[in-house]
Amino acid sequence: MQEYILAHDLGTSGNKATLYNLKGKLAASLTVPYETQTPANGFVEQDPEEWWTAVCRSARELMERAGIRKEQVACVTFSGQMMGCVLVDEKGRHLHPALIWADTRADGLMEKVEEQVDGREAYRITGHRLSASYSAAKCRWIKDHRPEVYEKAFKLLNAKDYMICRLTGEFATDYSDASGTNLLDLEKKEWSRRMADAYGLRMDLLPELYTSTHRIGGITKEAAAQTGLLRGTPVIMGGGDGSCAAAGAGAVEEGRMYNVLGSSSWISNASKVPVFDREMRTFNWVALDEKLYTPCGTMQAAGYSFQWTMRTLCDYEKDFAEKKGLKLPEYLNERAAVRPAGANRLLFLPYLLGERSPRWNLDARGTFIGLGAIHTKDDMIRSVMEGVGYNLKVILDILERKLPAEELTLIGGGASSAVWVQMLADIWRKRILIPRYVEEATSMGAAVCAGVGIGAFSDFGVIHTLNPVERIIEPQPENFGIYGKMYRLFNESYDALEQVYHKLNRV
Repeated sequence: MQEYILAHDLGTSGNKATLYNLKGKLAASLTVPYETQTPANGFVEQDPEEWWTAVCRSARELMERAGIRKEQVACVTFSGQMMGCVLVDEKGRHLHPALIWADTRADGLMEKVEEQVDGREAYRITGHRLSASYSAAKCRWIKDHRPEVYEKAFKLLNAKDYMICRLTGEFATDYSDASGTNLLDLEKKEWSRRMADAYGLRMDLLPELYTSTHRIGGITKEAAAQTGLLRGTPVIMGGGDGSCAAAGAGAVEEGRMYNVLGSSSWISNASKVPVFDREMRTFNWVALDEKLYTPCGTMQAAGYSFQWTMRTLCDYEKDFAEKKGLKLPEYLNERAAVRPAGANRLLFLPYLLGERSPRWNLDARGTFIGLGAIHTKDDMIRSVMEGVGYNLKVILDILERKLPAEELTLIGGGASSAVWVQMLADIWRKRILIPRYVEEATSMGAAVCAGVGIGAFSDFGVIHTLNPVERIIEPQPENFGIYGKMYRLFNESYDALEQVYHKLNRV
């Protein structure tokens, strides 16, 4: 009897494989890591063969750990890192290392693209700014700097699409992943010749487009031998990790809003139409349910800012945490919790990696403002956490102009920090909902997609049953006053420093 959905989540640091039964219960999960190479500034690459090795190994080990047979796997599906570039030949062999989402080597080429298409026209077509972050710019860089690779290329794929090609022999993508290429006409849901021409790319490079719930094929004999799965097991397209996270967080009806608090962080909601911002600060994906869109704003260094704080400022605290039997993040949360809201009037601008939404400024840098002799390390820790909340509130305010919400669902690793979640609730003045699965929500979104694809689930609304809300955090009105003042100063601080950041990076 076929009882399980195998969902692979191809992330930045590794592949997380998860088994869910057909009632949505988590049976087992494991992560197989892979390496990232940074051969030069702005260059961020991965070896697609390592992805494949991770998928094969995780499938075998997961079935063994869960004690299930290959005949019990009903289907396989994927969530995958978006905005990458894998060029493959006609046999599906990759021709170049994968340029992943964080790669910005094409930044210097964007002026050429902007000569061909106005930025606002591109934003209206694709739902995104023109940017070196997207697949099209990365492919254009390969065309210009590795012409021999470009000439041999048969198709341009993303991470999950490459895995599907290895499993089934099919060259395809879904609308959600395609919406991260800067090449999709968002509303027509077809490849845009206007954008392909602007980037100087061949239209025949672009794979066939399908819905996320589409059954693209079955596992081939060769792939079955390597993965340990049954030959012919259905493979469902799945989607980009952002769209899978939206489904896993329950953003499957218009107006549902959610936040992913991980190393990076984003706020998004579900909408029947794309939401275009006059200043192009936010952008739009196609949802797993292709009748919906997920307007979104992503900041670069959310959990990363907290990780930087631990790594850079907290050597002694490691010993204190061990003595108390706590992990370092838990100990720092305790320390931050005893400081007052507003961190004694200390601000942190969380731009350690530059910034995407809402600032779109690669020159921006992390900054403490207001640091004085009265401040302790605990104040600094709290200000870092609050600074992430302020930056996310800018995105929230933009999205709420079209679709206001009284509450947000929070997923990702940061959702486990009760202290941080309370800060966010108070800064945003919103009720925050914590579902049963927070770190598995992305793979669960992919699993629901697969379940709809094979007919096990009637529609995406089943997520409310499979991943129900288990905790509700109410905002504390007594903190609204100080956070309102600090939020205004946060934005004024960025405006005052914007030109300083640009000049500093050119010294």
